[in-house]
Amino acid sequence: MTDTLRPAEPASATDTGDGRRKLKRSIGVVGGTLLTLSCVTPASTLFVVVPDLFGTLGTATALTIAIGSVLCIAVAFCYAELGTLIPSAGGEYAMVSTLAGRLAGWLVFVLSLLVVVIVPPVIAMGTADYIAPLVHVDPALTGAGVMLLATLAGLLDLRANAWITGVFLVLEVIAAAVVAVLGFSHAHRGAGSLVSMQVAGAHGSVDPVTAGLVVSGLAIALFVTQGFSTAVYLSEELEHPRRDVARTVLATLAISTVIILVPVAAITMGATDLRELTGGDLSAMVTAWSNTAVGTFVSLCVALAIVNAGIVMVIQNSRVLFASARDKAWPAPVNDLLSRLGRFGSPWVATLTVGIPGALLCFVDLDTLYGVTGVSVTAMYLLVAVAALLGRRDSHRHTPAWRMPLWPAVPVLLIAVLGYVLVQQDPAYLLWTGGITAVATLYWALYLRPRRDTHWLVSLPEDTRS
Repeated sequence: MTDTLRPAEPASATDTGDGRRKLKRSIGVVGGTLLTLSCVTPASTLFVVVPDLFGTLGTATALTIAIGSVLCIAVAFCYAELGTLIPSAGGEYAMVSTLAGRLAGWLVFVLSLLVVVIVPPVIAMGTADYIAPLVHVDPALTGAGVMLLATLAGLLDLRANAWITGVFLVLEVIAAAVVAVLGFSHAHRGAGSLVSMQVAGAHGSVDPVTAGLVVSGLAIALFVTQGFSTAVYLSEELEHPRRDVARTVLATLAISTVIILVPVAAITMGATDLRELTGGDLSAMVTAWSNTAVGTFVSLCVALAIVNAGIVMVIQNSRVLFASARDKAWPAPVNDLLSRLGRFGSPWVATLTVGIPGALLCFVDLDTLYGVTGVSVTAMYLLVAVAALLGRRDSHRHTPAWRMPLWPAVPVLLIAVLGYVLVQQDPAYLLWTGGITAVATLYWALYLRPRRDTHWLVSLPEDTRS
């Protein structure tokens, strides 16, 4: 972790010379990996998101996550190549705008904005369940408090946050390991149960998990490990983005998949019966496998992991807004506000703009937030795959960048699979996401497109290093 503490550059230059503000390069690959892993937040994902999958997929949960992780390898290849080719804090929208056109980039930005606004409160609301051994509080109020705390931390220097999130990350990995060991040591069924495709039904019945349910669940399974994209958002603050973005993306996906999938398999095998598994009360399972003290320790580790996730997500998401303002996506006064940097080098207005609405979203129905997030992540990955298919045209063919194996087969296959997964989602969530995207398209047509010479000018930092 020593590379996160190297001396900062002499000054945090706020302008590139043409009036565009930029972020300072202050973290190495270890610091970037810690921040990215913390955004995936394996333990909080395991304890907050996975229980909902157990409720609908039962014993097929591990299989669904495994399939989603395989798909994410192809997605990670696309992010690793495009993130080194287009190293911008704008992340997906900068990559897609550069390679597939400004309208496509704008739509990706809107989808990513949906994700970055919704995901933190979804995770934060899970905190209440895991501080219950100490105090009982309303989940919405707890989630809002976590979001505000994460916002305050997001205003600090990025290297300081790498240390904070690194400590929290160690605790959540320990919690996940404890769950895995306890689950396997109290196994009530063999490894064959991981593909038995059963879920508890009403009145004590056992219902089959169909292939359609697995496909539908893939949208959430993709969301389970989607935080590896944080490496791309941090590319302007990595010291050697051409080299370190790809390393961080691929390493994070591998590590987070193991941390999440192994405990899921252990829980599936260790649950006393199908109804307990489908109920998804992981804290109760851990306590039953051990004792109250161990259960409380794991719960508190998860609560810290959720706070950790909130901090990193606010950091990531503020960079997206910062980059959009620098690229002139909004009216001039808004661009000026969102692109302001504070004394610690962080985009403080953008950080507050992300954190405060996130706190308010903690009072919205959780199922709706999950559904819209799943659709948005799937659609965003699909457009990134399209950009990856176009990433070796013309001058980009010779630009120094990490190159994925099996191109163009990987992005073509990914486009086909994600397209199918997308159309299998709940129509209500498709309508919500589609409606928001339609409004964004009108903004593009009526405001951005007529001002194409002065607005939505996607830029790259001039000091990109090999």
